Amino acid sequence: MSEIIVGVVVFPGSNCDHDTEHAVASFSGIKPVMLWHNDHDLQGAKAIILPGGFSYGDYLRAGSIARFSPIMQEVIDFAGKGFPVLGICNGFQVLLESGLLEGALSRNRDKKFLCCQTSIRAVNCSTIFTTLYKEDEVLSIPIAHGEGNYFAPPEVIESLEEHDQVVFKYTDAQGLVTDDANPNGSLRNIAGIINRQGNVLGLMPHPERANDKLLGSLDGRRLFESLFCHISGV
Repeated sequence: MSEIIVGVVVFPGSNCDHDTEHAVASFSGIKPVMLWHNDHDLQGAKAIILPGGFSYGDYLRAGSIARFSPIMQEVIDFAGKGFPVLGICNGFQVLLESGLLEGALSRNRDKKFLCCQTSIRAVNCSTIFTTLYKEDEVLSIPIAHGEGNYFAPPEVIESLEEHDQVVFKYTDAQGLVTDDANPNGSLRNIAGIINRQGNVLGLMPHPERANDKLLGSLDGRRLFESLFCHISGV
């Protein structure tokens, strides 16, 4: 049986691309392929991951220049055909800039770069990225960002909630949504959202850094496993 290809996009300034590659490669039957920002060939990928980092130095706004990379037109077309796209941290920022997800990300509330372990709650486990989580399960997954403060007009926030597009929320260790548990000021403690079609997910926490016991948490692994089960038809 041939391996299923998962593309990992590499922008100038990406620094979580090989972490993501390692996480993908840890699953049997899944082969990561690195896709350079100037490429137009997705090399037969069945899913695309936009990793974290500082694409193009995060000049102007995080993700704003990467949105115009040649590879992103291919990713936009790929998503439009219903194939899965996952954006992690800077990848989430690129998805927002590309219009594949609604809203925007601004500087953290305290204007400081945050790098720490956080608790998030899986509030929608019916997506192709979260089927192996339990509803409202609390996960321990790290963050590392300076522009993770999610916001959108009130009508967009209401629509996201109404259509179950909010997938993860920042919480305390008991799963309570509180202001103290919100590391960056995101509206309604939003940590990750999905598009209405259910095939494009963006989140600020780093599941690839919670994919191995040596990293202190395995809570990110089931996100990848859920996705790979989907594209494998399992």
